[in-house]
Amino acid sequence: MANKVMIVGTGNVGASFGYALVNQRTAVNELILVDVNQEDAEGEAMDLRDALAMAPGSLRIKSGTNADAGDCDIIVITAGVPQQPGETRMDLLKKNAAIFKDMIKQIMDSGFDGIFVVVTNPMDVMTHLVWQYSNLPPERVIGSGTVLDSARLRQQLARRIGVHPRSIHAYQIGEHGDSEFALWSSAFVGCQKITDFIEAEELARIEDLARKEAYAIIEKKGATFYGIGACLATIVHCILSDENRVLPVSNFDEYSGIFFGYPAVLGRQGVQRRLGPSLSEDEQQKLNHSIDVIKQAVNEASS
Repeated sequence: MANKVMIVGTGNVGASFGYALVNQRTAVNELILVDVNQEDAEGEAMDLRDALAMAPGSLRIKSGTNADAGDCDIIVITAGVPQQPGETRMDLLKKNAAIFKDMIKQIMDSGFDGIFVVVTNPMDVMTHLVWQYSNLPPERVIGSGTVLDSARLRQQLARRIGVHPRSIHAYQIGEHGDSEFALWSSAFVGCQKITDFIEAEELARIEDLARKEAYAIIEKKGATFYGIGACLATIVHCILSDENRVLPVSNFDEYSGIFFGYPAVLGRQGVQRRLGPSLSEDEQQKLNHSIDVIKQAVNEASS
C-alpha cells in the first residue's frame, strides 16, 4: 500500500502534525503539503525534509496541490481561518464553511477515494460538511473529535492520582466545544472506577479544566497546535496500521444523523464500528444537548 498522506493547510496545526510524523516511526511513506499559499507549503516541506536526517524513520515529503489527492490514502484537512482569542469554535462556522465546498470538489475531481480526517473548527460541523460535499461513506469521513479533549482529561486525572495517562481510561464526548462532557460512568483507572479515587466536586473541576484548556492556551499564546498535531499522528497511524484502536473521533451517528466525538474502533477502512457505553440519565441529557448544538450549526451552514 502507498500509505500516502496529504495535509491541506500548512499553518501551525498542519505543520505540527507533519513534525510529529517526522519525529516518530511512522507508517506514512509519502507526505504532501498543500496550502493556498504555495510558497508556505514548499517552505514547510523543505523545513521538514531538513529534519529527516535525524528522524527515526524515513518518508518522502513534498509540496503539491489538491490535484495530487487522487492516489492518497488519507487527507488531513487543517485549512481554514484560525480561532481568535475570545472567539468560540462556532463563531468560525460562516468563515470556514465557505472555504470547504470548492476545496472538496477539487479533491474529489482528482479521483480521491480514501479517508478524510477533518480538524478545522467547528470540527464536528466541518466533518459533516465534508461528508456531504464528498459523498463518501460516513465511515471514511472522520473528525479529530474529542481525542485531544480526552487526552487533556486523562492528563489532569493522571497527575491527580499519580499514574501514567495511559492507565486512565476516560473520555470527553459530544461536540468538540463548549457542550462536550466527561463520561464519568465509564471512567476507570486500570480496572477501578475513577470515582473511587476522586470526589464528584473535584471531577467536575477537572472536567471543566479539560473543556476550557484550549481557551486558556489561545489567550496565552494565540493558538493551540502541538497537542492536536500529536493526536493527528495517532489517528493516522491507527488507520494506516489497521490498529483497531478505540478513539473518540468525530464519527457518524445514524440515530441523530450527525457527527460528534464518541468512542469508535478505528482501522484501515476508517471507523470500523462505534462502541455502546451505557450512559447515565444525566449523561444522556448532556449528549442530547450537545447533539442539538451541532445540529443547529449544521442547519445554519446548510441554509
